[in-house]
Amino acid sequence: MKAKNLDDSNGMQIQNWDSVTAVLGRDIDQAPESGGPTRHTTWLTTINADGTPHVTAVGAVWVDGTYWFQTGDATQKGKNVARDPRCSMSVSANEFDLVVNGTAEKISDPATVGRIAAVWAEGGWPCEVDESGTGLTAPFNAPATGPAPWYVYRINPRSAVSVSTVAPGGTTRWTF
Repeated sequence: MKAKNLDDSNGMQIQNWDSVTAVLGRDIDQAPESGGPTRHTTWLTTINADGTPHVTAVGAVWVDGTYWFQTGDATQKGKNVARDPRCSMSVSANEFDLVVNGTAEKISDPATVGRIAAVWAEGGWPCEVDESGTGLTAPFNAPATGPAPWYVYRINPRSAVSVSTVAPGGTTRWTF
């Protein structure tokens, strides 16, 4: 991993990636009724067929050093990543604003799908792995995801940029 200081004015320092990921690994979720300052929305950006960006809120989770999201094949984001897997995930935490750029990979390994489903279930979304072992089902999901099954995607990070929102500040880009 390579880190670059994008704002070395006034003595700004390179941010520590381990500190960023420690924040992402704590209670940053979209669980129902969680509200308050630790409830954060993650935003997924994909590329439409005409090259324009498609940005949508998703219930992503940070596991194993990357973001995971789920969607149906018929959704715009599902169609976009099937055609062009390049994407970005962004979040604003109390300590920083972060964008992770990479590619989305649809996960078909039943053990991995089950492990990530368990993370969502523990966070308050009661999803389960369907009979195929590769899709998810639940009593509810965001209306725009369409009917189950929904599929799990991992973002394979290429780079990330963080803008610190607390002292001493700074902006850092990491290339993986």
